[in-house]
Amino acid sequence: MNDAVAPPRILVVDDHSAVRAGLARAIEEAQMVCCATAASKSEAMAQLAHTNPDAMVVDLNLPDGSGLDLIRWARKNSKEIAIVMLTMSDSESDLIAAMSAGASGFVKKSAPLAELISVLKRALLAPNSFTASDIVSALKTTSAAKLLTQREVEVLRAIAGVGDIRELAKRLYISESTFKTHLTSIYRKLEVSNRLAAIRVGIESGII
Repeated sequence: MNDAVAPPRILVVDDHSAVRAGLARAIEEAQMVCCATAASKSEAMAQLAHTNPDAMVVDLNLPDGSGLDLIRWARKNSKEIAIVMLTMSDSESDLIAAMSAGASGFVKKSAPLAELISVLKRALLAPNSFTASDIVSALKTTSAAKLLTQREVEVLRAIAGVGDIRELAKRLYISESTFKTHLTSIYRKLEVSNRLAAIRVGIESGII
């Protein structure tokens, strides 16, 4: 019986064929498998449904839409897929947007391929976390209020009050499971792991 673990399967999404080829080669050299490539959002959506990859590397600007829309769609359909945005953009707002959309990592195309492979491997281990070399700087210049949706702000304020999750959810007229989903998103966006840490960030940012 063969107990070998199958290598991760990666979908590469970029509208430039040379970039797709280079990424596929780097992925294969890193002992992973480039199971498919796509040049557009629509092609990527079809490949995601057809190949069910473990991870996706996606460009920000695609000929038929934004890579952010693709990330949101992929994350909505799978909590397990690792998603790394690879882009020419140096904008901290794009980094934050990628994190908010559900990406697991953000890498600039100007970075060495080794950085992409490193971020991709970390994303595969923890697809619902977020890794980026400039994340600390981006978070310092972006308030928590801008990271969170209005409902998430309400949930963050709620957990600063008295009561368990069931009671707090009832006050916001949402289900306990929906409250927990928002809470998980808050923890991820604020890069904290518990209620007290989230409240502290909320206070420091002036939300609470």
